[in-house]
Amino acid sequence: MEENKPMFPTEEVSLPSKGLIYSTDSPLAKGSVEMKYMTAKEEDILTNETYIKKGTVIDKLLQSLIVSPINYSDLIIGDKNALLVAARVLGYGKDYAFELNGETHHIDLTELKDKELDEKYLLKPNHNEFTFTLPVLKKEITFKLLTHSDERKIEEELKGLKKMKQEAGELTTRLKYMILSIDGDYERKTVRQFVDNQLLARDSRALREYLKEIQPDVDMTFEYEDENGETQRGVNVPLNVNFLWPDA
Repeated sequence: MEENKPMFPTEEVSLPSKGLIYSTDSPLAKGSVEMKYMTAKEEDILTNETYIKKGTVIDKLLQSLIVSPINYSDLIIGDKNALLVAARVLGYGKDYAFELNGETHHIDLTELKDKELDEKYLLKPNHNEFTFTLPVLKKEITFKLLTHSDERKIEEELKGLKKMKQEAGELTTRLKYMILSIDGDYERKTVRQFVDNQLLARDSRALREYLKEIQPDVDMTFEYEDENGETQRGVNVPLNVNFLWPDA
């Protein structure tokens, strides 16, 4: 028997980033991840009370399903979302039913489209680094797309601030991890002081709008006809308990 050969059927799942932001020595640079079909083992993970209480159940599930030898911490959030949708399809099928405004809707999860990364936005190939000029202060910043590792660090920092009875600003904390440099200065102290003392609300909003424009992800919107016969477009698909626990 070939070593490390999966015992279950697998599928290649495309990443919205197309692998463009990962270093060339990372398996993620391939632009896809091999995942296996969900088994009873993964259903045990989904019902593990410890994982649920800690908020790690989704990560534990994905790590169990991923076959490719990737570093899970390197995944950007948009790519992780694509793997989550794939996990649902591989586990319970493509049909997803949910309630919205008192009506039941059904969508085919395989028809959701990836919002792919356009490489023209990259500062340089295979680097998670982008540039943006703040419209008011006119300062040029470089920033990155947050990874799973970043999200965990942000979560821990916010918990630490709360324990010390300090005001925990989630927005500013996220910006401190996202922004890499100010006018070419990559010192973390410089970035943190800038976010705390100089970053204007208008510039912060402009940066977040730009991020929304370029960030690769899964387009989790759909359209439907409401009770008045009008078509509602761009409605977010709610990820309720039935998404990964369809029998709940």
